[in-house]
Amino acid sequence: MALANVNQEKSYLNRPKALGITVRRLQFNPQKIKRHYFANSPLMSHLLTALSSTFPIGEQYFVNSVRNVRDKVKDPQLQAQIAAFIGQEAMHSKAHTEFNDAWRRDDYNLDRFQAWLAKRDDALRDIHPKLQLALTCAFEHFTAMLGRYILRHPEILSTLDDDAMKLWVWHAIEEIEHRSVAFDVYQEVYGDDRIRRLLMRSVTTGFASLVFYGTTRLIWQDKWKSLPKVGGNLFGTYLLVKMLIQLIPEYLSYYQADFHPAKHDYTKLVNYWKARMADEYGMISFQEETASKIYS
Repeated sequence: MALANVNQEKSYLNRPKALGITVRRLQFNPQKIKRHYFANSPLMSHLLTALSSTFPIGEQYFVNSVRNVRDKVKDPQLQAQIAAFIGQEAMHSKAHTEFNDAWRRDDYNLDRFQAWLAKRDDALRDIHPKLQLALTCAFEHFTAMLGRYILRHPEILSTLDDDAMKLWVWHAIEEIEHRSVAFDVYQEVYGDDRIRRLLMRSVTTGFASLVFYGTTRLIWQDKWKSLPKVGGNLFGTYLLVKMLIQLIPEYLSYYQADFHPAKHDYTKLVNYWKARMADEYGMISFQEETASKIYS
């Protein structure tokens, strides 16, 4: 038994370091984030909050779908990427749980929506591990797309207060960093592109209906404050339609024969935002990362 423990410890110590994926802790105060935090637009703010309400359950599902088949992955480097992916997703779940808890009010109740999500989560955990991982690949493509869109359009972030900025930019950066992990695991273990693409079609309709349902519920709960802001809602509609149109080519790339999440290099974009998070927003995790690169 002692020998087995020693071998296990040595195996852990010899595991290569994850490339381009850093697990960071977020320090922010969700209580300071105003309800209509995105461009004073109730529509866009409620949409992002609806997304946030799905993350604690959804990201745990993504982690479990990778863990289901982790023992089948032979590549040591990919094992290191998996460990970092799990660490990042755990931090995302924690941060968005804090955000969601800060928003629970008598007139703004996320619990019923999350209870419905939990039932869907239970059902999806019973399907074959291959299908669970294919679902995760599809959702990871969506989150990476949204993350890249946010970082490529700093003008839409200019209206966010500091704590909202920290949450959404930090999350966007890390979604880009680990965008390839679930896909690479799926390719190594299954490599069935037909099923992967087929599941993307299901996720597309399911994800759209999920976000629409969550957003409309939150707007209705907040109707006396949301509906009078006609200008903000029109601007939010414009931003949403513009984003959807611009994301079409990137979405369709998922169906291409040579698709890979890391096909396009976003290193400069991510490094730009890491520097801003460290310098302008004083985020300790990014400051430590910058310092370690200087002295390494």
